[in-house]
Amino acid sequence: MTLEDDLRTVVGDQHVLVDPGLTASYETDWTRRFSGRARCVVRPGSTGEVAGVLRACGVAGVAVVPQGGNTGLVGGGVPVDGEVVLSTLRLVEIGEVDVVAGQVTVGAGTTVSSLQKRVRPLGLDFGVDFAARDSATIGGLVATNAGGENVLRYGGTRQQVIGVEAVLADGSVVSRLEALPKDNTGYDLTGLMSGSEGTLAVLTAVRVRLWPAYTKRSVALLALDSTSAALAVLAALRSRLTTLESAEFFLADGLALVCEHTGLPAPIPGEHPAYLLVECAATQDPNEELLEALGEVSELVDGIADIVVGEDGPSRERLWRYREAHTESISAAGVPVKLDVAIPHAHLEAALAALPEVVRGVDPGARTIIFGHLNEGNLHVNVLPGGAGVVKTDEPHEGYAVTDAVLRYVVGVGGSISAEHGIGRAKSEWLTLARSAAEVAAMRAIKDAFDPHGLLNPGVVLPVADGPGGGPSPSIDG
Repeated sequence: MTLEDDLRTVVGDQHVLVDPGLTASYETDWTRRFSGRARCVVRPGSTGEVAGVLRACGVAGVAVVPQGGNTGLVGGGVPVDGEVVLSTLRLVEIGEVDVVAGQVTVGAGTTVSSLQKRVRPLGLDFGVDFAARDSATIGGLVATNAGGENVLRYGGTRQQVIGVEAVLADGSVVSRLEALPKDNTGYDLTGLMSGSEGTLAVLTAVRVRLWPAYTKRSVALLALDSTSAALAVLAALRSRLTTLESAEFFLADGLALVCEHTGLPAPIPGEHPAYLLVECAATQDPNEELLEALGEVSELVDGIADIVVGEDGPSRERLWRYREAHTESISAAGVPVKLDVAIPHAHLEAALAALPEVVRGVDPGARTIIFGHLNEGNLHVNVLPGGAGVVKTDEPHEGYAVTDAVLRYVVGVGGSISAEHGIGRAKSEWLTLARSAAEVAAMRAIKDAFDPHGLLNPGVVLPVADGPGGGPSPSIDG
């Protein structure tokens, strides 16, 4: 019997995909930059089936790439060369909501929007949200420790995770879905799984923390003369608003691209260097509180050119559209190199000016669009290649030189090479730039303990000896 035969015995014939027409969507990520070849795609429907799949692959010595909604940005969820892709999209059960404790257990394949629809009628909400909510899965969020738009108020995904159920490489199941608010029994395996990017185990279920649902919202978009002014505004608003939930920023060139792509009019007359979008949420209408705070801040902070406020649902959605349409507008213009980094606030304005020049140093014709989450100094650096860069023969892909230049600059100013998207294969070579040899050795020891034969997502997170990114690099188009 072949491995495929064994897998069919575990999950059923219809859930083992081998036809290229059926596997193609699992083999390329949504950015269109990372792609590879899968031996097959297997879609287990339970924890027991996941365990059976991993045991079968272990016996065959075939590596496994866990995949959720395939919305990752660092190549960590697509195959390279003949691995089995294990899709969690059938693991969608949502358990009974514990309204008193504010908790619920969900299958790893549950999307963010599905969870939101389940708990919001009960007066509760999930603390992580972003534009990919309809396709991003809870398991994927935990695997990458995703951030999103609400980190300012709730923290990242790791702060939302109370317990996990996961299958180790040998098929054994680790289940820590207990809901006790105080439990100091042994090592924090739940925390270890958060951000492990499928290299330690396959997540099958997650118990998440829920928050009170704030149905009353108010949004303001500020046009500013500089990023420094945006930071000063944010600091002043944080001290005045207990309801502040989001603080997103973008720049003039990004706004112009969004307006060009969507046909939207400019939200504020004139062109301004920086824009800050803030949202408040509460059980009572926060609009008056926001307006009062904005009035005070306008008197205190120089560099505020104009402010527009969205008080009702349609106007709030229109203002958010200018921020959330950045990703689709950039992708419509080409296939970008996407780099998610964090910069200390003290260096943020200088970094926003320097990064386009850093990129042009290796690709003179490149176009760099930057936006992100201001409170965390989290920049999404999107580079549309100009085609004029010099690619060395030993560079594994076209975006290598841009990635190398940007990440080295970021580390040089004390920043992080990955703020919320993970390391994946795209940044594994640069892990040693950001982490000491002792830290990397500790990570390797953990990986070896959980996956001694290296069958779970090989080449993701940790660099390997035989080349950047973990063996053969996934092909990168554009």
